Amino acid sequence: MAADVPGAGEARVSPARLSEKARAKVNLTLAVLGRRADGFHVLDSLVAFADIADELSLEPGPGLSLEVFGPRAEETGSIGDNLVLKAARALAERHDGLMLGHFRLDKRLPAAAGIGGGSSDAAAALRLLARANGLPLTDKKGSIEETVLAAARATGSDVPVCLQGVSRWMRGAGETLSVPVPLPPLPAVLLNPGIATPTADVFRALALPVGSVASPDLSLAATIEGERRPAALIGHLDRGRNDLEPPALALRPAIGEALAVLRDQPACRLARMSGSGATVFGLFETAETAVAARQAIARHRPGWWVVDTAIG
Repeated sequence: MAADVPGAGEARVSPARLSEKARAKVNLTLAVLGRRADGFHVLDSLVAFADIADELSLEPGPGLSLEVFGPRAEETGSIGDNLVLKAARALAERHDGLMLGHFRLDKRLPAAAGIGGGSSDAAAALRLLARANGLPLTDKKGSIEETVLAAARATGSDVPVCLQGVSRWMRGAGETLSVPVPLPPLPAVLLNPGIATPTADVFRALALPVGSVASPDLSLAATIEGERRPAALIGHLDRGRNDLEPPALALRPAIGEALAVLRDQPACRLARMSGSGATVFGLFETAETAVAARQAIARHRPGWWVVDTAIG
């Protein structure tokens, strides 16, 4: 699968191929606090990243094109609508003479799965373009550079939080990010029953009217931040929730089945849906118990996507 898009800036650096990992995003908690007058939902979500990823590379040069391959390539839909190209165009609109080039996406994460595969790919594209053009990703204070951040916001709500791939609170409609929240690596299993769950459908099923917006639970945030003991952290996370689970379960009952499968694993401490689904995650205290759970699930659900990983 490949597509060419005309238009580019002048090449200014060596065309050596650059590459970036686009790690899976996991919403450890996700509270929907209300819906603004502009129609956007207001979120309060602790976002972390797993050690599984798509891989995106860029050969800087004239033109803009994208090639998609890999085990999940067919799930990405029309290349012309891919967020990698949307992100590249958004940055080009904000930086005169931006050199673009040819992207190659090795697609390994399932699409429309609640783990931000497309958003993480787009963020990786912005990182690659910044490297190729000598643009800083962060300013002197360590904050994300405004031009790159503006391009991320124009691309999609989850793209800003994926830019640096570090755990932090994502609030508002995704535009407000906390400072990084250091978390210990959490052994985990990610499980998807093989169904796509478009985010827009889940928010529509939530049917939240425009109106007042609640305040985030800052006590939960304060308890989680600074906790370096995995077992204690999982206990704190258990106080959280994902408000998109009920509407997603109504639309895709298989998500409930996936959650039950995880909760049936003897060592699983917490099972929850990520994002708008259909991927669910289970947290474990050791990597060994996560591997054992993944192996058990794979034996009994051979058609499902299941991986063991670490989230942090």
